[in-house]
Amino acid sequence: MLTAVRKKPAPARLALAVAAASLAPMAQADFIEDSSATLQTQNIYLNRDFREGSGQSKREEWSQGFLLNIESGFTEGTVGFGLDATGMLGIKLDSGAGRTGTDLLPVHDDGSTPDEFSRLGLTAKAKISETELRYGSHIPETPVVKASDSRTLPQVFEGAILVSQDVSGLTLTGGRLDKVIDRASTNSQELQINNKNGRFDSAAEADHLTFAGARYDFSEKLIGTYYAAELDDIYRQHFFNLQAVHPLSETSSLTADLRLMISDDTGAANAGKIDNQAWNGMVGYSLGGHKLSLAYQQMNGDTGYAYIDGGDPYLVNFVQINDFANADERSWQARYDYNFASIGVPGLTFLTRYVSGDNAEYNGGSNGSEWERDIELKYVVQTGPLKNVAVRMRNAMFRSDFARDADENRLIVSYSLPIW
Repeated sequence: MLTAVRKKPAPARLALAVAAASLAPMAQADFIEDSSATLQTQNIYLNRDFREGSGQSKREEWSQGFLLNIESGFTEGTVGFGLDATGMLGIKLDSGAGRTGTDLLPVHDDGSTPDEFSRLGLTAKAKISETELRYGSHIPETPVVKASDSRTLPQVFEGAILVSQDVSGLTLTGGRLDKVIDRASTNSQELQINNKNGRFDSAAEADHLTFAGARYDFSEKLIGTYYAAELDDIYRQHFFNLQAVHPLSETSSLTADLRLMISDDTGAANAGKIDNQAWNGMVGYSLGGHKLSLAYQQMNGDTGYAYIDGGDPYLVNFVQINDFANADERSWQARYDYNFASIGVPGLTFLTRYVSGDNAEYNGGSNGSEWERDIELKYVVQTGPLKNVAVRMRNAMFRSDFARDADENRLIVSYSLPIW
């Protein structure tokens, strides 16, 4: 479960020791000695300037996030048991009336933002061989539910997830998630369908999400994935994915990532019509530090793409601001990446991409068009006392016939510190 933190937590090792005390004495060694703790920090400045339209003209905030992740080992025996804990703290560095809504910070009913907000997540776990069951708080990264982690604190889901890797090359995943805590929140909520641009009849809420999937590594160069999911009384989904790498030489290769998501409504009265087939894929060519990629995304069916509100859609053209996933929308992307390690500057990387979409159906109109251009420069310190500190600068320009035009800048400084 996940709850707001009101008091300072006890020292991490003491917390693990207390948890272990309820276990058999012979089991305590693995439970404690195999434990680990990592502190992650993230400082984010975000400025989104709306270039036209009515209402709030810009969103601009600055925050500092801390995430302490403590993972225990497993007790001895055929079935091993463990307990993980995650403490999260977000601190306001700058905000103000008329500038909120970046999702870096919660917004109160009166429009103000708190000086800080916090959460504590606990996850019980059990393991048999290479099969692990986890119950509690999760930050999932699957094609059918992908938590967003691009703000001060990540989105967190509550429920149970089972992962099995007992068969070589095969990963089986299943789960049921009942609640979600959004990025700028400390309260758990019902799962809800994202209704961007009025894609569906309503932003219906669901009691739970169930899912199951399989990933098989045919080789180091070819991976296949299938997932099935159902958001209770709202929609059912089937996801198919094939990823391939074909080396051409020691310094060049071809890559492909092909995806299909089929979504249909369950027939429940509160959900309305959902009918979407999302065909999308990306191919790339790399040579030394250079990589050029091209992507295409096509929405077929009567509605747009269905995914959980607040999460990230698993689409190749989901970029910094937009997802290009309205009904009948077709979009293409050109992307260029460069790794400066090829010229003797390890840790420095650059990317730019341009996505253009047209033929979009949206609330109140059709045949809309939109485009987005992104630029990102990132540097990870390689040596010295600041080793592993990452600095990322991101800029985006978005223009649309039916959504508000926006320019956005983000500056992100992050660091991960192993404690033990």
